[in-house]
Amino acid sequence: MPDSILNLRSLTRRFGPVTAVDGISLSVKRGEIFALLGSNGAGKTTTIKILTTMLPPSSGEASVAGYDVVSQATQVRRSMGYVPQAISVDGSLTGYENLVVSAKLYDVPRRERAERVAAALKLVDLEDAAGRLVRTYSGGMIRRLEIAQSTLHRPPVVFLDEPTIGLDPIARASIWQHVTRLRDEFGTTVFFTTHYMEEAEEFCDRIAIMHRGRISIVGTPEELKASVGSGDSTLDDVFVHHAGGVIETFTSGYRETSARRATARRLA
Repeated sequence: MPDSILNLRSLTRRFGPVTAVDGISLSVKRGEIFALLGSNGAGKTTTIKILTTMLPPSSGEASVAGYDVVSQATQVRRSMGYVPQAISVDGSLTGYENLVVSAKLYDVPRRERAERVAAALKLVDLEDAAGRLVRTYSGGMIRRLEIAQSTLHRPPVVFLDEPTIGLDPIARASIWQHVTRLRDEFGTTVFFTTHYMEEAEEFCDRIAIMHRGRISIVGTPEELKASVGSGDSTLDDVFVHHAGGVIETFTSGYRETSARRATARRLA
């Protein structure tokens, strides 16, 4: 079995004159928690959208669990879970009902659905809230339900796009408790984006920093801190050094900013 579960080779995505992802190459190992860091507009979300088959690449190749994201898109979708920035559960349904709907969409066999849903609720500690409407959930509970939803079909890879945006520190800690359980108990590979340096440092096996569509550096948190040449460097120092220390906005327009803020408000 190959050691790497995600492979990107010269991956590129253009939007008219703008190159959002510029020829990146990257491999992620099975069972890793891997973070993609970068300023707004660096290309992180576009990269995830390509890997989750929501956007085709302009050129280059990418594979998830051995399946090509273009020619084998259906197999890719069956092999991964995805928690986007925007809320992806239905507030008018209960937590249990949301998971039942997702189990059907993921083609979980009928005879296994009840067991899978129960196991997913237990995984994220939502058993007692399963019968409540999701619109009554806190932001942290919503994110935990989305993680449960994304893992019902037991995928080998889960993509999380800024999973803790808008959450308070206690809710963020709870989310990471459940994310690490996915890796520790099931061997799930977790690929996520974040703006929180402390999350990346505490929970990641490796980190890639993306700047203007390109990968600036890849390594463990300790390797990245050593790359800036100071014994007391932090990941913030690394980010400033390798990502220019500025927030890029050339691909982050009104709609993206509005959606990001709306998600943060709804989860708060």
